[in-house]
Amino acid sequence: MGILARRQPVASDLRFIAAALKMVTDLERVGDLGVNICERTIELAPEPQLPLADEVRALAVDVTAMLHDALDAFTRQDVELARVVAARDAVVDAQFAQVFGGLLDCMRRGPEHVDRAARMQSLARYLERIADHATNLADMVVFIVAGKDVRHGQP
Repeated sequence: MGILARRQPVASDLRFIAAALKMVTDLERVGDLGVNICERTIELAPEPQLPLADEVRALAVDVTAMLHDALDAFTRQDVELARVVAARDAVVDAQFAQVFGGLLDCMRRGPEHVDRAARMQSLARYLERIADHATNLADMVVFIVAGKDVRHGQP
């Protein structure tokens, strides 16, 4: 805020500051979700794995790559990489839907699976939300570099 008041930035400098202020919130949310993931993982660790554990791991790998690439796009000011990150959100959403449905089926098979499957659904949901935040970060890169607001499907 001091930079805004004292320096009165314009154009790309102002976009950078405005985007950085928004990006901080997304990064904080990612950290909060990471804590939640750790808590669920600790709870699930001593229990037998459910059939969809590998799919949740694959989701985690994809989401981690998205977040890494979004941060790389920011540091390199790479609009093309940012757009690739944003496009990958649809893939993660589809993976999440598949995992979520599979875990529902697992719950239907027997009440002994409900608690573990519900916690794994939470894990998958946290990962999907991190992907959404990575997409927000990528959208902010496009805003900083190109001056275009591409959030919420805007051209």
